[in-house]
Amino acid sequence: MDEAVLIEQAKQGDVTAYNRLVLHYQQVTYNVAYRIMGDPQSAEDMTQEAFVAAYQSLNTFRDGSFKAWLLRITTNRCYDELRKYKRRPQSSLDDLTEDNESFAFLRDPGEGPEAQQQRLELIRAIERCLQGLPEDQRITAVLCDVEGYDYNEIAHITRVSLGTVKSRMSRARHKLRDCLQGVKELLPASYRLPSELIDH
Repeated sequence: MDEAVLIEQAKQGDVTAYNRLVLHYQQVTYNVAYRIMGDPQSAEDMTQEAFVAAYQSLNTFRDGSFKAWLLRITTNRCYDELRKYKRRPQSSLDDLTEDNESFAFLRDPGEGPEAQQQRLELIRAIERCLQGLPEDQRITAVLCDVEGYDYNEIAHITRVSLGTVKSRMSRARHKLRDCLQGVKELLPASYRLPSELIDH
C-alpha cells in the first residue's frame, strides 16, 4: 500500500482510496477506542466518527505520520464523548478475543491451556484497572503500554507536552501497579518490581 498516494487521491475526492486507508487502519483505531471507552458499541461509534472526521479534514493533513494524526482524532473523539456524559467506561470482557492484537506482547505461541487461561485473566485484570484511571491517564497508558507508542508520539497524538505525557504515564503506572497487586503472580517478570521478583 502506497499510503502517500492513497492520501493524495483521497484528498482529490477518491472515496475508494480513502476506504483503503480505512481498511488498513480500522483495527488499530478500534483497539485504541475500545481501550479508552471500555465498550464495544461505543468504540465502534467513535471509530466511525473518527474516520468521518478525518475524511472531512483530510486537506489539513500535511507530511508526517497519518496513523498518529488519525489516532489524535480518535482519542479526542473518545475524550469528548466521555466528558460529555461524565461517565466511566463500561467493560464488556466478552469482546476479548484471540485475534485482538492490543495485548500481543503478553502472548506466547507455545503456551498451553493453563498459561492461556492465566494470560486471559491478566488481560481482564488490566482492562479493569485501565478503566479505573482518569481519562487523560487512561488514554496515555493505552497508547504507551498497550499500543506501544513512545512518549514523543503520544505527545504528538494527544497534543500535550512531553513532560505532561511523562507525568501522566508515571501516575497511571503507579495506579495500575497498585490495582494489579491482586494478580501480580500473573504478570511477566519484566513487568514486576525487583522486590516482587525476590518474593517469587
